[in-house]
Amino acid sequence: MLNLVDRLSNPGHAEFMNGTQARQAGSRAAAAIRRVRPEDLTALSAFFTGLSAESRYLRFFAPVTPTHGLLHLLSGGPAHVDAIVAVVDGVIVGHAMAADGPEDPCGIRATDVGVVVADAWQRRGVGAELMRTLAIRAQARGVTSLAMDVLPGNRRVLAMIIGHWPDAVIDYSPDSFDIRIPLPRHQPQGPQPRPAREQVRPLVTLGR
Repeated sequence: MLNLVDRLSNPGHAEFMNGTQARQAGSRAAAAIRRVRPEDLTALSAFFTGLSAESRYLRFFAPVTPTHGLLHLLSGGPAHVDAIVAVVDGVIVGHAMAADGPEDPCGIRATDVGVVVADAWQRRGVGAELMRTLAIRAQARGVTSLAMDVLPGNRRVLAMIIGHWPDAVIDYSPDSFDIRIPLPRHQPQGPQPRPAREQVRPLVTLGR
């Protein structure tokens, strides 16, 4: 859903399922959302390769297999990119990223957002929780608007946006939906103690 990503992508085809997608959809497991770490590159590559061609097409506007350069972007390598993952039992089941843009003359700071969830974990709240986490982190950086490009066939993401962010502004172009989600300006609450360890946001228990 990020045009920035689309331009860096190369076509590829991989129909097989990885360990993430082979899990039974009815199983219950605790999941957590955290930032992407340097040691996640191999797992991140397996996650994207293991997505179905349809899921990769809806995410990147093409059934691409991420290259090394694209993985660097997806892992939050550039300073303006925030990348997070949803993890279950050490396995990545979802990924989301936000690429911050400069502030415009009206004082609006937007960030381009993309999110994708492993096929077996879709429709279980993972995508919405990844989006909420991105929004909280973006708001803390002073971002005032989330921006997304969504293909008309991506009904799950469109339904998620409409269901969780009713104030979203959705415009239709010939090729995609242009979505803008306004964020309230962040109100600092004074200096906060620096955590000794990285904070991992828990996700609700997943299952039927």
